[in-house]
Amino acid sequence: MLKNGNGSLTQMPRTMSKKIIKRRPKPILTKIVSNTPGRLRLRVAHSHRQKEEMQRLAKTLEANPSINDVRMNVHQGSITIQHNRDDESFKNVLAALYDLGIIFADITGGKSEAAAGVSDSIVDLNKRVHDATKGLIDLRIIMPIGLATLSIRQLLIKGLQLEIIPWYVLAWYAFDSFIKLHGSTNQPTSTSEE
Repeated sequence: MLKNGNGSLTQMPRTMSKKIIKRRPKPILTKIVSNTPGRLRLRVAHSHRQKEEMQRLAKTLEANPSINDVRMNVHQGSITIQHNRDDESFKNVLAALYDLGIIFADITGGKSEAAAGVSDSIVDLNKRVHDATKGLIDLRIIMPIGLATLSIRQLLIKGLQLEIIPWYVLAWYAFDSFIKLHGSTNQPTSTSEE
């Protein structure tokens, strides 16, 4: 108990617990891929393409009376919503999406859709190699070693001749890719909350 400005005893409000703060939904960035009467297709940002989260979104949307069907593809980050064709139904769908914390934005971060897809595929491949080798190696090691091996092979077979792809170019690529791939310590970290 504390005294307020008038001198009387008062109880101070309790601060919100950390569990309550953690439960607040983070904004889910999405992009509208297609919007035709009765059908809305969204692409969810890569950071929210976890199976459990997308299933939660789909189940919540299916409970909405304006929505007839919800289909999702976790790998593509796609959610397709079938709804009634009238404008009121579409407004209800948008309100339901807003209530779920879905924000419409450019989810590629300045990259084209194709560039984002290629980048995501390489990141996924790197993660698979890292997981398969139990963290021993990843693409940041394999690429320079592969180029260095090609460089040595080219040197042994062709000697010091300046052919189509001379050994020193491959050696430079091996060195340069090693420096570029290991120069940055900023790796994307998982921000999943439990």
